[in-house]
Amino acid sequence: MLIIWTLLLLTGLISLGLARWSLAFVSLTTLSLALVPPLLAARWSLTLPLPFLLFTTLFCFASIFLGEAFDFYERLWWWDLALHGSSAVGFGLMGFLFAFMLFEGDRFAAPPSAIALISFCVAMTVGATWEIFEFTMDAGLGMNMQKSGLSDTMGDLILNAFGGLIASVTGYLYLRQSPAGLLGRGLSQFIKVNSRLYRKYKNRLK
Repeated sequence: MLIIWTLLLLTGLISLGLARWSLAFVSLTTLSLALVPPLLAARWSLTLPLPFLLFTTLFCFASIFLGEAFDFYERLWWWDLALHGSSAVGFGLMGFLFAFMLFEGDRFAAPPSAIALISFCVAMTVGATWEIFEFTMDAGLGMNMQKSGLSDTMGDLILNAFGGLIASVTGYLYLRQSPAGLLGRGLSQFIKVNSRLYRKYKNRLK
């Protein structure tokens, strides 16, 4: 992660020196977004598992820096699909963790179906906000983040829906104490290292 952060900072500074404003903007924006999770975690006294930090950093690097600065969206047809799907899953799981935290980890008080719905809604909200960001960048800075316009936007939102559905089903199964696979283990890890926020949840923290 430190290597990626340093690379982005150096790229941004060098681009500013060479008056390559677009690359400088993309580099520094990517760095700023990658630093948001650890900064928020420090502000809210959260402990972020290493896989979570690695995923968020790599996602920002792949989506904004590689995608826009090096045109991976055009070079690899599946790049945009993979990023939108994975981001929806990630934000959906974050929605689940936040909603479950409101119940202090009380699995019996937390209605699985309602928390699953919240997870799905978080994923869709973030996805829609990103589409607004893409439109703003295209309209304000002359970029081409939306590619084919409406078709690209709707395709991204459909992928967000599928990713959000995966996250919500994972959360639902987790609350039902059913096998939730790799994603379920990720939820367990986050809850374990932040057990004070889920103090009523005992079964899987031992």
